[in-house]
Amino acid sequence: MAYELYYWDGIQGRGEFVRLALEEAGADYIDVTRQPGRGTGAMIDIMESESEPHIPFAPPFLKDGDLIIPHVANILFYLGPKLGLAPKDEGLRHVVNGLQLTVTDFVAEVHDTHHPIDMSLYYEDQKQEAKARSAAFIRDRIPKFLGYFERVLRRNPKGANHMVGDALTYVDLSLFQVIEGLNYAFPKAMTKRKAEYPGLLALHDAVAKRPKIARYLASPRRLAFNEEGIFRHYPELDGVG
Repeated sequence: MAYELYYWDGIQGRGEFVRLALEEAGADYIDVTRQPGRGTGAMIDIMESESEPHIPFAPPFLKDGDLIIPHVANILFYLGPKLGLAPKDEGLRHVVNGLQLTVTDFVAEVHDTHHPIDMSLYYEDQKQEAKARSAAFIRDRIPKFLGYFERVLRRNPKGANHMVGDALTYVDLSLFQVIEGLNYAFPKAMTKRKAEYPGLLALHDAVAKRPKIARYLASPRRLAFNEEGIFRHYPELDGVG
C-alpha cells in the first residue's frame, strides 16, 4: 500500500523534507493534494474529521494504512528505518532525530524572517519588522545553526561524508533542502558565508548528485521555490551580514 503524504499544494514547504526521503528511497507514495479529484479538501477532511481519533493539527502528515503520523521530524523518525535512511543502531537513530528537530527549529526561524509579527498578516503588512528580523537572522542565526551542523559533520567518527554514521540518512537530505532554501532566499548572504561551511556545501552537492534525487529535482514533481512557501526571496531582506 502506498504512503499518502498530505501537504498544501503549490509549494515545497515543510512537506519537501518528507518528499526527499520518499524519493531517495524510491518509495511508493501519493502526494494527495496534487491528485485530481482529491486536492486540499481531502486533507482538510482528515484534519476536521469527527470520527478519526488521532487528527493532526496541521500538515504535513503521513498516512500509512490507518496510522496518521504528523510533524516532519516525527514522520522521518517513523520512515527512516523503513526506507533505509536511518542508522541500525537505536542510539544513533535518536541522534539523527535530534539533528532533525534542530532543523525544525531552524526552519521555523527562516519562516519568521518574512512573518515576524503575525502569520495572518501579509508580508507587506510587516515589511519593516521583517527587515530587522532578517538582518538579525543573517547576522546571528545562520552562523549559529550552520556552524553547529558544520561542527557535527566534521566530528562524525565515521567521516565527514554524512552527518551521522557512514551512510546517508534523512537528515543529510534535510540539510540539502535547508542549503537549497537559504541559497534561494538569501543568495547574497549565503555567497558571502559559503567559505565558512565547506562540509555542508559538499554534502549538499553530493546529495544533489544522487541518481534518484537528481531525477526528482529535474522532474515536475519538484516544485520551484516561490513566495508562498517557507523560503522566500525578497531582495530587500537579503543583507550580507
